[in-house]
Amino acid sequence: MARITAAVCHAFGQPLTVEQVELRDPIAGEVEVTLAAVAICHSDITYLDGGWGGSLPAVYGHEAAGTVSSVGDGVRGISVGDAVVVTLIRSCGHCAPCSSGKPVMCDTSYDGDHGPLKTADGGKLHQAMASGAFAEKVVVDQSQVVRIPSDISMEAASLLACGVITGVGAVVNAANLRAGQDVVVIGAGGVGLNAIQGARIAGARRIVAVDMSPEKLAIAKEFGATDGVLATDPEPWRAAKAAIGRGADAVFVTVGAIPAFDQGPQYLAKGGRVIMVGMPHSGAMSTYEPVMVAAAGQGMIGSKMGDTVIKRDIPWMVDLYQQGRLKLDELISGRWTLDQINEAIADTKTGSARRNVITF
Repeated sequence: MARITAAVCHAFGQPLTVEQVELRDPIAGEVEVTLAAVAICHSDITYLDGGWGGSLPAVYGHEAAGTVSSVGDGVRGISVGDAVVVTLIRSCGHCAPCSSGKPVMCDTSYDGDHGPLKTADGGKLHQAMASGAFAEKVVVDQSQVVRIPSDISMEAASLLACGVITGVGAVVNAANLRAGQDVVVIGAGGVGLNAIQGARIAGARRIVAVDMSPEKLAIAKEFGATDGVLATDPEPWRAAKAAIGRGADAVFVTVGAIPAFDQGPQYLAKGGRVIMVGMPHSGAMSTYEPVMVAAAGQGMIGSKMGDTVIKRDIPWMVDLYQQGRLKLDELISGRWTLDQINEAIADTKTGSARRNVITF
């Protein structure tokens, strides 16, 4: 067992403790990655605040990139020294969802209580989201990593592990957006900005960003939004429809706020769909008028992690980044050390940050 430094959650809603923990060597099918960067996602914060429950103590963090430093038996296609993105998408490869090309829905459960982490005295330490990346190193299943070019910025690459694939993937995989269609994106945060640039890349005609902040609407236009609407308007869907000239073919709800889910169908054209991407706290409920959805032939679907197949989708996103067509560096709001993680989380909670990144 190696000793590494990690930020540990001992109680929900309390600051993390940066301390020494134990990380075992990779076993069959696993890889050890020495991390260069890990981004802070709102999902981490929801877990840290107790919004979805979970086992404690735990190490969170799941948007990471680094260099492979060790591999277990049977690992194929990954070698020591490879630069990789580390994701939370752990797939067995043989269950029904995996076999049908939906690894994000893998049926094979993972028990993070019995993962590679232990406390410094050998006690239980939960590897949250099968990653535990608020740490110097991780040991994960080989299905969770994707090789990337060695010359790509690790800080930029870390964003591909969750926020980028979730937003872009919701557009290209979940919505199957076609060129010329019209889009509304509710929420211009980290995931929303990626849905916006995903719609731009897919050839959307109009892309309307909806947010509470005028400053974030201005940033949304830098990422490809054609129009911005303040969510504080009494009926923001009317302003969005006026900008488009009709209802939207696809509405992406990228925030966890229940009013955004309640209002989502109001933005739609006939035959349009609401793509539910944001993650409210467990127990939160939304309401809508089903007769209107039925009469207009509309739909509402969920999109987990952008329905991404990481070994298919991350490489083409890396290529677009290298061409200058996918913005990653511009998503980074601040860079912090692991010792500053509580300050970075507090900054993320203000809602002004796109993505804060912990660098090692």
